[in-house]
Amino acid sequence: MKTSRRRRKEPEILESSHTSTRRLVDVDDGSTVTDFLPAERARGVTIQSAAITFHWPPLPETTGGEAKAQRGSKPLLTPSAERNHMINLIDTPGHSDFTFEVIRSLRILDGAVCILDGVAGVEAQTEKVWYQAAKYNIPKIIYVNKLDRDGAEFGRTVREVASRLFVHPAVCQVPWFEGGQGRFCGLGDVVRLQAYRWSENGDGKEIETMSIEDPRIKDTAFADEIRKARHALIDLLSGHDDMIVDKFLEYKEEPLDIPPEVIITSLRRCVLDRISRITPIYCGASFRNIGVQPLLDAIVQLLPNPKEVPDPEITTSRSKGTLSQLLEGDFLRRESQSTPSAKPAGKAISKEKRQTAVVSNLQACALAFKVVYDARRGPLVYVRVYSGSIQRGASLYNTNLQVTEPAQRLLRMYASDSVDLPALHAGQIGVIPGLKHARTGDTLIVYTGANPKTGPPPPLNSLQLRPIEVPPAVFFSSIEAQSLGHEKSVREALGLLIREDPSLQLLVDEDSGQTLLSGMGEFHLEIAADRLTKDLKAKASTGKIEIAYREAILCASSSRTSIVDREIAGKRARAGCTVKVAPLTDDAHEVQSTDEGSTTIDDGNRIAILVATKEDLTETSEEWSGKLPSHLSYETIHLALRNGARAALGRGILYPFPFTKVHVSIRIDPRTELFGTDSSPSALSTAAREATKAALKQASEGGTAIMEHVMNVTVSTNEASLGAVINDLNSERGGQVTSLEDADATTSGIREDLPRIDLKTVYAPPDPFDGGAAGFENPENEAGMNGSGQRTVQARVPLREMMGYLRHLRSITRGRGSFVMSADCFERVVGQREKLLQKELRGY
Repeated sequence: MKTSRRRRKEPEILESSHTSTRRLVDVDDGSTVTDFLPAERARGVTIQSAAITFHWPPLPETTGGEAKAQRGSKPLLTPSAERNHMINLIDTPGHSDFTFEVIRSLRILDGAVCILDGVAGVEAQTEKVWYQAAKYNIPKIIYVNKLDRDGAEFGRTVREVASRLFVHPAVCQVPWFEGGQGRFCGLGDVVRLQAYRWSENGDGKEIETMSIEDPRIKDTAFADEIRKARHALIDLLSGHDDMIVDKFLEYKEEPLDIPPEVIITSLRRCVLDRISRITPIYCGASFRNIGVQPLLDAIVQLLPNPKEVPDPEITTSRSKGTLSQLLEGDFLRRESQSTPSAKPAGKAISKEKRQTAVVSNLQACALAFKVVYDARRGPLVYVRVYSGSIQRGASLYNTNLQVTEPAQRLLRMYASDSVDLPALHAGQIGVIPGLKHARTGDTLIVYTGANPKTGPPPPLNSLQLRPIEVPPAVFFSSIEAQSLGHEKSVREALGLLIREDPSLQLLVDEDSGQTLLSGMGEFHLEIAADRLTKDLKAKASTGKIEIAYREAILCASSSRTSIVDREIAGKRARAGCTVKVAPLTDDAHEVQSTDEGSTTIDDGNRIAILVATKEDLTETSEEWSGKLPSHLSYETIHLALRNGARAALGRGILYPFPFTKVHVSIRIDPRTELFGTDSSPSALSTAAREATKAALKQASEGGTAIMEHVMNVTVSTNEASLGAVINDLNSERGGQVTSLEDADATTSGIREDLPRIDLKTVYAPPDPFDGGAAGFENPENEAGMNGSGQRTVQARVPLREMMGYLRHLRSITRGRGSFVMSADCFERVVGQREKLLQKELRGY
């Protein structure tokens, strides 16, 4: 998990079992393994997530056969676990426009490393990504990078971790500056009570290791700080782990005597225990190759393996549970018990045996979390295997799309390079090339004896792992083929682009016929257009980036009834319904569901559906049995009517924007609006769409309002630029500043449910040039708390006014400002801004 955009050279040390990548690589040189797209290498920033697999400790280069872990009499690395580990690493973007890349990667991760900038500290985007990871209960460790830069403050960053991320920082390393205020040359290992020193111009492989009692450590204050940090670490762990308390008493209450292995075990228990909120913190300077190897040691020592993560959640068409419950048979037994049966006991036993056989035939279950188009190999589907093994040549059943595809090849990826594998096992991440249908979030299973046409038997044919949520798009841009002859190729290229990145959405303006591509931000659309024309070679032109608005009605309509009687797909379709629309009030967002009625919230609209019952129609003279047509269930009727209403709400009456804040009431009378087998779901959807559209048109005669996205904006800036930032938000952008806080105060308000950490209890080593304030002393002092006067501004600003804001913010803050924003709600555009927008939309 990367939380800050890289602005200068940051080499990666990669020693993997793939022998072609045993070298140092560099962002600015365009040689990094994970940033392999041309746009990434040109801009020096990660745009899409990339997966690599490597071993730690590294395997030696071999000429043939299986490599063995390298173990010599003179180890190159700091001590780590005795056996070799395979690490599946996913490098994710730090830019907020590519937040979906982070979301879909977090969905399948077991652990995360949060990389912080030692100068900037905990930034606004850091908080956003941190809480996204917390949503999936992912254990995390922190690595504070760039400590070789002027202005880097490890101690301040540690305190910011406590105050802004609401976790207890467990300082496991102390930075080593020559003479206390000189060059950053190494670090102190708090767990092992050792010091590691890297040579000034080395490649990072040779590490000088020494005990804190070693006379080569001339800086006695540094050795004393390591001892102080060890006392603080044991004190913190003792408050959350009873076993470390026992060891503390066993070693006569002397923290320096507790063996490192005991501390590592305690740290691991606390990291895996999501309740403790203890987060180990490490430090280094990747640019100078300092601290990378100890960080990799910490990854294999502290983060969980696939068997230690929570059981994956699953759903079927009738029930919910976990994957282990399914594999053990409890899931199917619970499903059968919830379905009443009058069969004799002997048949019930036979049914249980069939259920056991169904589960035993499930060979593998995996989630497709990413699709990438490769010009040479076609679509590459990245999967995480959760159970069993996928063998080369296996038939994969897609439970979302109900299709079967062969896994002709299995690959292990090294960013853009790959090696073939015979199988993918549980816990592994791999790639299946050539799948024509699989999309992000699809569940893929391997089932022995599955019917080639219908797939596995129920309920496995509807088995789905927890899906990946796609955030709504907020910006859009027009896309046009340069000529009629290029339209087909442009359409195909857009299809590939959207399959790769579901946060991009495509729609066609019915009035103008323009194709509109929508995304998460300006930079997102800029990169999408760049990939479309340069990587996919589409002959297309893009228009300027626009804002996605909404339309809202101002008054209610009367009841509008629509009876459909026409041919649909060669069959007669007859159905009807009655619809009434009204403005949605802010307090009308309850959701409920029964057989006869249901209420759902969809894109800010409330859709209420009522199917009249026999009791509702007692006053009428017409006889009715009270039964629905045999091919229609209440659930089918509700879904069909809801889809019809959604289609009508998808485009406004006076403006080409979807409707929002509309309360749609749909009522259907089975006596007069259902016509036996002629009333298909498509007929019901058509009737609901036409009736809803008629009601919206009538309501629009009283006028409509243009609604715009209002964003919650969090800006981090230095004290000197604070006035310019506030004035710009309030005056120039029509925003409203809601709060102004110190940089270490709670900024996002995302996790107000978590108790705040008392900074007086937080240990942090001293920073160079901070006057010696460190440890637990004076946590409120200005230098220690705020560094160079960093402040945080929270505001509510219209999305339109945030276009181009990043470049402007960097201009007024001399490159020191950063911001993150999230959608708050839709609000009506009023006053002069409304008139200007209406003029812009009309074109005169």
